[in-house]
Amino acid sequence: MIIVLRPDATDEQIDHVLERIGELGFKPHISKGSARTIIGVIGDETKLEATPLSAIPGVEQVLPILKAFKLASREMQRQDSVVEVRAGKSDHVVKIGGGHLAMIAGPCAIESAEVLETIAGKVKAAGANILRGGAFKPRTSPYAFQGLGEAGLKILEEVGHRHGLPVVTEVMDPRQVEVVNEHADMFQIGARNMQNFDLLKEVGRAGKPVLLKRGLSATVKDLLMSAEYVLSEGNLNVVLCERGVKSFEDSTRNMLDLSSVPNVKGQSHLPIIVDPSHATGRPDLIPSMAKAAIAAGADGGSHRGPQLSGEGTVGWAAGAAAGPVRGGVCGHAAAGGAAGTTDRIIGNCLAASLWRARAAAALARGSRLNRGVPIMRNIYVVGNWKMNTTPSSAIELASAVAAGVDAAAPVEVVVCPPFPFLAMVGQVLRGKTVKLGGQNCYHENEGAFNRRG
Repeated sequence: MIIVLRPDATDEQIDHVLERIGELGFKPHISKGSARTIIGVIGDETKLEATPLSAIPGVEQVLPILKAFKLASREMQRQDSVVEVRAGKSDHVVKIGGGHLAMIAGPCAIESAEVLETIAGKVKAAGANILRGGAFKPRTSPYAFQGLGEAGLKILEEVGHRHGLPVVTEVMDPRQVEVVNEHADMFQIGARNMQNFDLLKEVGRAGKPVLLKRGLSATVKDLLMSAEYVLSEGNLNVVLCERGVKSFEDSTRNMLDLSSVPNVKGQSHLPIIVDPSHATGRPDLIPSMAKAAIAAGADGGSHRGPQLSGEGTVGWAAGAAAGPVRGGVCGHAAAGGAAGTTDRIIGNCLAASLWRARAAAALARGSRLNRGVPIMRNIYVVGNWKMNTTPSSAIELASAVAAGVDAAAPVEVVVCPPFPFLAMVGQVLRGKTVKLGGQNCYHENEGAFNRRG
């Protein structure tokens, strides 16, 4: 129920209304606009209907909220919410919503302080105003890299604040909220946890801004009802994120539902951003989808950078689009090489064993290229390990590929080991023609750099 106060209502009258609502056992949510002040009351409306609230001095009218999501609805608040994200204890604040555009960028998983330092500098230079990075990572496989935990949080906080960027990271469990709250400026609730209601209530009590991602099979109403859990705990700083939903289409990672942007804005006052990286899983589609998201009315974008180490750089091209979509476009870097995207990817050799590594090297040397197949420079053959690799076999695979590729090869070769072996494989490849890349977060059958990813 919404209580609309008169324009000339005094502070004493407003306090009296709040006191009366409290006596009835309800928690009021006050929203002050430029012309009106309204009070949202959530609870048993039959009990409220029996109380003559409209007779209280200062009250203009009492209206029922028809939406299931009371606090998130436009009925509760007509003007757009603006969420402020502060970089630690500094005076630097990033605003999201109400005409303020957020650009959130950074790696899915924090690998090391050195790698994150490089990424942070490049994403800031490209126009990003919030740094993201995962310390606790939900993985499809229990054997995959799960993040650095609290050590990763400390790295994220130090690097982000050194660059003057607020930081956001995912929290997966109510037990992690306290430690994440110590280091992060914004909580992220991932798609898999969108309906983890205990977690939503816990971050609601913490009070810091919350980035809430849409679930893989969730409707817009489901997303707004999840936001309602956070709002109901008194935390009004919620930013929604469209990151794609599952569909029958298999040429992209997910289906980016851009209609959800105006759909949400028609029903809710909460800001909403779009994540084209996780939605499409394809670097060639990200710039177009980022611009389309801004055109649809999104309040910003969230972009995942490649997991790189060694000589790798991040090729963020925010600013490639002029005017209001500055910061809404990004380009991915070729793994282990200079910034930019590959012209074409001709192979994805899932080198789970030594013989597959040798096959990749033979392909790179030109065994099928000598039959008249035209080849361009900047074409990549990529070896991507499965996760059941040991340190010794990781070194053996990398050594075999390096030995099989010579400087005259007409293609460039990148190998992508699992996270735990990046450093040791990097040592093996130091000074070699073969470059080093890092795997992304996709399922094993989608690889790090295949035609769909």
